[in-house]
Amino acid sequence: MRADEDVLRGLMVDGLGGDAAAHAALLRLLVPVLRGFYRRRASGGEDDIEDLVQETLIAVHSRRATYDRERAFTAWLFAIARYKMVDHFRRVRRLHPIEGLEDVLLAEDFEPATLARIDVEDLLAALPPKQARMIRATRLDGLSVAEAAEAGGIGESDVKVSVHRGLKALMARIQGGAR
Repeated sequence: MRADEDVLRGLMVDGLGGDAAAHAALLRLLVPVLRGFYRRRASGGEDDIEDLVQETLIAVHSRRATYDRERAFTAWLFAIARYKMVDHFRRVRRLHPIEGLEDVLLAEDFEPATLARIDVEDLLAALPPKQARMIRATRLDGLSVAEAAEAGGIGESDVKVSVHRGLKALMARIQGGAR
């Protein structure tokens, strides 16, 4: 199951209606979404990121009654995530410039950016796993071909071929050539 706005919102609404399984599924789907959010914005180690993810999940659970069913779920979620990140930086007394913070804090720009990231994840999900991993590593995470090859345990030429074929397939899909 992919974590898009409609799925997340549906699970949240079902959870608010008393469906414990939907609420548990929502929390499971939020883990990779939140990890990605914090990895792009926080320079701390993996422990800090995991702490932030857990704190955010607890806040989503404990503050779920404040969610307005008429509004986008991801905007509500990422508002909580931003506050948790700021609280974390205050708690560890770390001054850290948050790259692109002004863009993140503008609510009207935040939701479309979030939906765009979810769309990218949906597109990558349609690719073979290796192609999706290599595109994510080199194009989204900013790794070099050598770093992606080492992380993936494959050769550099394999990374290049995977990225090329994956981007070609994405272009065909976007242009309507592949369904």
